[in-house]
Amino acid sequence: QVQLVESGGGLVQPGGSLRLSCAASGISGRTYSMRWHRQAPGKQRELVAGIGALGDTMYGDSVKGRFAISNDKNTVYLQMNSLKPEDTAVYYCNAVRSTMSYWGQGTQVTVSS
Repeated sequence: QVQLVESGGGLVQPGGSLRLSCAASGISGRTYSMRWHRQAPGKQRELVAGIGALGDTMYGDSVKGRFAISNDKNTVYLQMNSLKPEDTAVYYCNAVRSTMSYWGQGTQVTVSS
């Protein structure tokens, strides 16, 4: 059974940092592309960052230079720096390989003073 469990969300002031974690079980993280998405109230889900099975990374335009994705064995991380109020959303971990796609339950990130 595949499980993705996110953690690390919370309330942070603008300009602050958070690190999200996604612990994957039931899959080998190195054979899947791992992605972070986010969804703010009233908005569509947005791809934030991804890391391929070979370690290649990609970022959405709105987070380039501020966020960094990395992985270690079966855990993928999202380091978020210089956070802005518009980064407020539920952040979801996603594992993809071919036609298979698995999602975590999400973790809330709120950026507010």
